[in-house]
Amino acid sequence: MRLLRVGAPGQETPALLDEAGRLRDLGGVVDDLDGSFLADGGIERLAGIDVEGLPLLPDGLRVGPPLRPGKIICIGLNYRDHAAETGAPLPAEPVVFMKAPDTVVGPEDEVLVPRGSTKTDWEVELAVVIGRTARYLSGPAEALRCVAGYAVSHDVSEREFQLERGGQWDKGKNCETFNPLGPWLVTADEVPDPQRLGLRLWVNGVLKQDGNTSNMVFPVAETVHYLSQFLVLHPGDVINTGTPAGVALGQPEPKPYLVAGDVVELEIDGLGRQRQTMGQA
Repeated sequence: MRLLRVGAPGQETPALLDEAGRLRDLGGVVDDLDGSFLADGGIERLAGIDVEGLPLLPDGLRVGPPLRPGKIICIGLNYRDHAAETGAPLPAEPVVFMKAPDTVVGPEDEVLVPRGSTKTDWEVELAVVIGRTARYLSGPAEALRCVAGYAVSHDVSEREFQLERGGQWDKGKNCETFNPLGPWLVTADEVPDPQRLGLRLWVNGVLKQDGNTSNMVFPVAETVHYLSQFLVLHPGDVINTGTPAGVALGQPEPKPYLVAGDVVELEIDGLGRQRQTMGQA
């Protein structure tokens, strides 16, 4: 299934994309797409629903984030080619940092360059959505059973704030609008192998990133297992699993960081496509 939320910011309603690409209203079936929905077996209940009996929604509705997430855990330097382009050694263990849920916006919402920023960067990433509580998992196989589905995530970053201003990475990762998510939450049954997905990103029509999840240092199952040894993953939590090569940080000077008016487009095989115009905070 391809699940999404549509409507004005803060007033989104749950929906489903049918096999013909038509938008179906789930508002009479579930309250929202969030941790409670996932924890209560929501995806399993929807699997048996009469999709043709759901009301059609009109075209032109804004697409919001496909779920209201819990915590957002991010993995840094998780692609071999990205580590190489930034001159960083491959990590011996996953590099973990957090993003606040209030950074999440819809896949076509405006993304704001922060005030004082000169190094706002792009990162297309595979987002993993947790569907059941995961704590001290026994291994990668058990970890995949805790995954509800996948989505496209844009881990926007401000490199000066992240790397040159002291402290942890979080300062460069948590600016407002810095995590467009969606358009869909694609259920795990439609993604038989999360390590065989192509990821691409364009800036102003120029292809910048063209990678594959097979190049991850720590695959999805290993990452979920690893994280469960340190924190409890709850239904609705999201893991941003890292980005392939091609970010502005890894390019020659002058590095082509984002400015207001730039258009960023990104996609992952089978998970949909995003498009954002950069604005100024």
